[in-house]
Amino acid sequence: MCKVKRMLSYLLLISIPALISSDFITTESEHHKSDYVNSLPNVPNLAGRTIKKRSTEEHGKKPQRDLQIYSMKIESKVTSRFAHTVVISRVVNRANVSKEAFFEMELPKTAFITNFSMSLDGTTYVGAVKEKETAQRQYQQAVSRGQTAGLVKVSGRKMEKFQVSVNIGPTKKVTFELTYEELLKRNLGKYEMHIRVKPQQLVKHFEIDVRIFEPQGIAFLNVDAKFLTNNLTSIVKQTLTDTKAHISFKPTLEQQRKCPDCHETILDGDFIIKYDVNRDLSAGSVQIVNGYFVHHFAPANLSRIPKNVIFVIDHSGSMRGTKMRQTNEALVKILDDLDTKDHFAIIIFDHSFKTWRSSIFQATPDNVTEAKTFVQTISARGGTNINDPMLEAVKRLDQAYKEKLLPERSVSMIILLTDGDPNEGESNPTKIQKNVKNAVNDKYNVYCLGFGYDVKFSFLEKMALENSGVARRIYEDSDAPLQLQGFFDEVANPLLLDIEFQYPESAISGLTKSSYGQLYGGSEIVMAGKILDNNIELLRAEVFAQTANENLTLQTEVKVSEAENITQQQQYIFGDFTERLWAYLTIQQLLEKRISAETNEKKNVTDRILELSLKYSFVTPLTSMVVTKPEENENDTFVADKPSDDDEPLQEFQTSFGHQSSPVHSAQQHFHSRLSPLAPPGVGGFVSSPGMAFLGSSIYGLVDSDPHFIISINDHSDAICFNIDGKPGAILNVVTDPSPGFVINGQLIGEKKIETNKKINTYFGKFGIGNEKAGVKVEVSTQTITVFHGEDKIIFPWSATAYLARESFSISIVKEKNLTLTMGDDATFVIVLHRVWKNHPLHRDFLGFYTLDSHRLSNRTHGLIGQFYREVNAEIYNIRPGLDQGKPDATMIVKGHKLRVTRGYQKDYRLDPQRGTNIPCWFVHYNGKGFIDGIPTDYVVTSLFDSLYS
Repeated sequence: MCKVKRMLSYLLLISIPALISSDFITTESEHHKSDYVNSLPNVPNLAGRTIKKRSTEEHGKKPQRDLQIYSMKIESKVTSRFAHTVVISRVVNRANVSKEAFFEMELPKTAFITNFSMSLDGTTYVGAVKEKETAQRQYQQAVSRGQTAGLVKVSGRKMEKFQVSVNIGPTKKVTFELTYEELLKRNLGKYEMHIRVKPQQLVKHFEIDVRIFEPQGIAFLNVDAKFLTNNLTSIVKQTLTDTKAHISFKPTLEQQRKCPDCHETILDGDFIIKYDVNRDLSAGSVQIVNGYFVHHFAPANLSRIPKNVIFVIDHSGSMRGTKMRQTNEALVKILDDLDTKDHFAIIIFDHSFKTWRSSIFQATPDNVTEAKTFVQTISARGGTNINDPMLEAVKRLDQAYKEKLLPERSVSMIILLTDGDPNEGESNPTKIQKNVKNAVNDKYNVYCLGFGYDVKFSFLEKMALENSGVARRIYEDSDAPLQLQGFFDEVANPLLLDIEFQYPESAISGLTKSSYGQLYGGSEIVMAGKILDNNIELLRAEVFAQTANENLTLQTEVKVSEAENITQQQQYIFGDFTERLWAYLTIQQLLEKRISAETNEKKNVTDRILELSLKYSFVTPLTSMVVTKPEENENDTFVADKPSDDDEPLQEFQTSFGHQSSPVHSAQQHFHSRLSPLAPPGVGGFVSSPGMAFLGSSIYGLVDSDPHFIISINDHSDAICFNIDGKPGAILNVVTDPSPGFVINGQLIGEKKIETNKKINTYFGKFGIGNEKAGVKVEVSTQTITVFHGEDKIIFPWSATAYLARESFSISIVKEKNLTLTMGDDATFVIVLHRVWKNHPLHRDFLGFYTLDSHRLSNRTHGLIGQFYREVNAEIYNIRPGLDQGKPDATMIVKGHKLRVTRGYQKDYRLDPQRGTNIPCWFVHYNGKGFIDGIPTDYVVTSLFDSLYS
């Protein structure tokens, strides 16, 4: 019999959110002796762990057979749309040495993890959900030692990836078990359940088993597994009765093979279950179990209500190119889909705004045709002024209602699409939110669409939630127009207005949200609550609403005893599902409420979320799951952070079979052995064209080697490079932003031996990064990283992987490679460590500096790199043979100067610290003269944390 054992050897904290979002593989590092100073009391120095990225070098190899998954089962029970999923994977180590097995699972972002356990050598290590702050106290001590890594990360558009590993002795077995729960949301007339199938090897016993029980009756059921060829779809077994469905998928080893003699598996894709329930024009369906009820409402046979839409479209310079083209394409299609009873207007904005016509107009064929012509002429330019066009949109609706241009029974909405944060006009996000809320005054719905990751999603989310709307991220991809159209389809068909649900007051408590402004076609409203009166025989539910033509009253009565009997007799029930559904729904609604709550109310809401999360063992933004893990090192500590909507999804790299992971809402599992490092966490990739490789759009400037500066220009389609010749010991300002008191300086070092009358090669040997507003300073040398925060002083060696998170900043260190520093929402930088042979007669270790994100720094930002954070445009012409063969010269006009530039290459060392990656660029001669403001000595400061303006 397995026994449950408590250990202090391993802490896995599943919580909210790390500022750096990536997918890591964790391996033991070697023990190093160093001068590492740990300023935290009573915390022993420990051997580090290494965080490594998957390597493309592993592609094409056969799967590792030493670690074999001999059983994998995904079992889900769905009752009244509430899904309870358990994933069990069993692994055996067939090698004669210990191996590290990794369990990975992709689960929906809307799901709450409720349990995780590992069983090894007869002992089961079980997770416990704790208050996040309690867990974080252990975490903060651990991070300074370098033994932490995030194990839950954003993955694709709607997924989070859970990952954990454990060492397995020779011939030993381990069982991983993960449980999560979610409420399936009805969208466009169906519920969807996605399971990501990706074991990466043949599995002797593989099974997906899904059982659905819907008392309303199942209207249709579809199962789609695109990774299965037509002749194998028959192995998906479906059984469907009036109220039950059973889906079973159990492929044999031979059925899993890509070909008869292959070791590769076809199990690589999405297993999707779609269904809906029977509906009529009624008050809906009510289920009751153990004193808790759930009420589903989505009546059929309702007429559509007209809508009035103001489209507020960003056409600032950052929308240039593909995003603008895709937006125009989607908007044309959306205009085509408007009903002739609808009304609409279009406002486009950059640093100011412009309107199509002077008012809101009915969607007649002529008006739609004219609007489409206008949309097709929209081009990108200028800055981003969100405040003024949003207030103009509200003004347009107010005026239209005043002039009685709109139907009395109609839904009015403002749809904002933007790809960046406000930087023109009123640029304070809090003031913009307040202005919009005051203007809307609960009259209209505001929907906010954030295009890409340059816009802070939380800003849009709060503005939408405060005005009865929702926010949605539009991902920069080839299907962006379909994403935009898909969102509009969700709000295209209003069916009911001002919906109110009523139950007997004295008999009900803990009722979830019971008032809704609209019900849209294809969606559903779900309520839940607790029945106080144990002697109640009938539960009455009344629904009051407005249709397109009249007031509507619907009523249903449920016999409590009969309702409980119906559900308790079904094998699909998992525990007290209505009570857990009620807790899940209450927490989700309180999390939304918390976003826009005032200070006093926010504390009460937070306390309630925490109380419910702990009681029902849900991992939410306020809780963490602590899991003990058996390891030789009894003080090993790990942390997993659940990501926020502002985190970018992890980069999807090719797997060992050369297939790219798909960003879908799903569950995924796979095992693998250790892989080589690929890239530092958070580092953006490259975009390329034939024969060329340019800096990715998120990389604005870098400096590396002796020292070479590379600056992206012309919307990141090209680059300019220049060198700075300085003296060893000189400190140069790289970035200064006086607004938050932000500064980055670098100190030059020379070679070990300086020859007379020869050019002195210099490199950056130390960086100082300070943020006066956040009260933090970071000093990075080739030996250590020192963090000064308040009265704390924490010193990290480069010989250990570490992660440190505070409210205003975070640092992620990859042993002997690089560190990523994120300053709140303002900026993200990477510093790369270059090691040389310690006995080299000339060269020393040195550092490189890379900017990943700087869009929140002010327009006053300056410095050798900081001055280029604003868009740099240059005209390059008259390309001609240069003095060196193969390096053409050209004339460049930039900042009002006409310069001679030479085509060449400089190195980007982020991905390959030894050899680097060649970046083509136009070289500006004479220390960047004419390209940088002033001369190099203008950027010399006296100390490592001095501002350029000191």
